[in-house]
Amino acid sequence: MILIFFIYFFNRFDRDLRWRTGVKIIPIHCESSNNFQVTPQALELAYEEANSKKIKVRGILITNPSNPLGATIQRSNLEEILDFAVRKNIHLVSDEIYSGSAFCSSEFVSIAEVLDSRKYVDSERVHIVYSLSKDLGLPGFRVGTIYSFNDLVVTTARRMSSFTLISSQTQHLLAHMLSDDDFTGNYIKTNRDRLKRRYEMIVDGLKRSGIECLKGNAGLFCWMNLSQLLEKPTMECELKLWNKILCEVKLNISPGSSCHCSEPGWFRVCFANMSEQTLEIALKRLHNFMQKRTKDSYAVE
Repeated sequence: MILIFFIYFFNRFDRDLRWRTGVKIIPIHCESSNNFQVTPQALELAYEEANSKKIKVRGILITNPSNPLGATIQRSNLEEILDFAVRKNIHLVSDEIYSGSAFCSSEFVSIAEVLDSRKYVDSERVHIVYSLSKDLGLPGFRVGTIYSFNDLVVTTARRMSSFTLISSQTQHLLAHMLSDDDFTGNYIKTNRDRLKRRYEMIVDGLKRSGIECLKGNAGLFCWMNLSQLLEKPTMECELKLWNKILCEVKLNISPGSSCHCSEPGWFRVCFANMSEQTLEIALKRLHNFMQKRTKDSYAVE
């Protein structure tokens, strides 16, 4: 049974990777004190936890830019993660599905760039996955890629590709679209500009309501801190708050515990799946909810 480490991950990874394969997952817990950046200490703690359960670690999976954090992983952190993988003789899978959705392209560093700076030493243990579903808004096409420096992995993926064939019509359309440099360049730039504007809109709106967010620079979501609203700093109280927001505010935001966050009170908010008008309504509802909570607190005191 293989084990993959995750650095705070999208909650559906639990289902997508575990149900059919039997893979065991150990989250690498990061802390808000350093903006949830992974550290060598956090990597070692997760590795020791696996050893204590007598499970052999085979690899690390990271999402860069991060889902749910909505932020890119810094080059120095990527260097440390790769060094750890080399030391432990394990693989590193980098999910870079949001790489084209970094608000500033210069702020995203692919693990491939780190390998390039090292003249591709130990590259056979690194694998990059990508899809057209996010950056190009084509989830229904079900088109993804594996970019691996390991011939055995590539060969195995080719043998399995017969189970996930892409229609010739889809291939023709995508080849025509992606070969148009002007279109793809303008599309990515426009997408980045709109995401940045939408991100600033939601972060500013939340700040006016007294809600702080982790500083983000990529992706379709922000990492919102509602720990001040918890009755107690527990996961149970976090889920209770989530249910209250769902029932009273009519907004469904992902609690941090569903992404294996060890600090209660953090929530993932997606801002790119609605119009600006709808987002304004959502921010207004949250603002009213925060005002009501503040008044209730003063009444109790």
